[in-house]
Amino acid sequence: MLQNLVDVSLLYRRIALPFILALVLLFTIGPLALANTRDAAASLVGPKKNYLALGDSLAFGYQPDFDFRHGYTDDFYQDLRGHGVTAMANLACPGETSATMIQGKCPFPLLRKYPYIGSQLNAALLYLSLHRGQVSPVTLTIGANDLLPAINSKTCEINASEFDAALPLLDANLTQVILPQLHNALMVDGKVTGDLVMMNYYDPFQDRCPLTVPLIQEFNQHLLNDAQGYGIIVNSFDAFGGAALPNTNICAYTWICSTFNDVHATSLGYSTIASTFEKTTGY
Repeated sequence: MLQNLVDVSLLYRRIALPFILALVLLFTIGPLALANTRDAAASLVGPKKNYLALGDSLAFGYQPDFDFRHGYTDDFYQDLRGHGVTAMANLACPGETSATMIQGKCPFPLLRKYPYIGSQLNAALLYLSLHRGQVSPVTLTIGANDLLPAINSKTCEINASEFDAALPLLDANLTQVILPQLHNALMVDGKVTGDLVMMNYYDPFQDRCPLTVPLIQEFNQHLLNDAQGYGIIVNSFDAFGGAALPNTNICAYTWICSTFNDVHATSLGYSTIASTFEKTTGY
């Protein structure tokens, strides 16, 4: 976490403009984006034999009490079992960024639930190749660790320049490498054989640091834009209470109010995310 205090004018730009943008998106682009997501969901392939989970610690199912068995992917898999899915491969690695997903060197490789060598993306592509046409859905949770270094949750200070620099790098990693390669790996004989389902992020800091809300909304809008043409977005931000201040769900859905002071979801929070995946996909 960086400790630099944001310049007043830069802070105003970082706070006011995203807030105004969020209002504009709410009343203009927002409804269209949601409509596009619904249209995409209506044309989903549906579950196949194998479920592939990718991403960071949320996809892994990390909890600070070391309960790693009740993540959203675990809960979602239980639902998928009722739709003919018989196997789940969770390649997620805690601490993963979009860059390390491509290049390898995830910070906590020993916590991985599914063993593999090299980068998570390459392992995913290999898995899709070995189970060609038999994998659906592929879920992806990535991006938070690209941006978290710009937010000091203890002081609520925001390094706006670092945040601004991280967003286009994340966009490039997603739209130029990760998403097109996963999409292509799901193609068989010119047809998409599996669904790619991403999630956006809730804001664990919003009650303590309400100025982070427009940043998370801007971040989530980038994820929505990046996913277009490749998959659909599951709206975990709204499922956790959206931009409401105070957000009465944050303490129950995350560990941020506990002695752990941790941003990860609780079992209840993960269950909520899984339910949102189920509702959004219609599985």
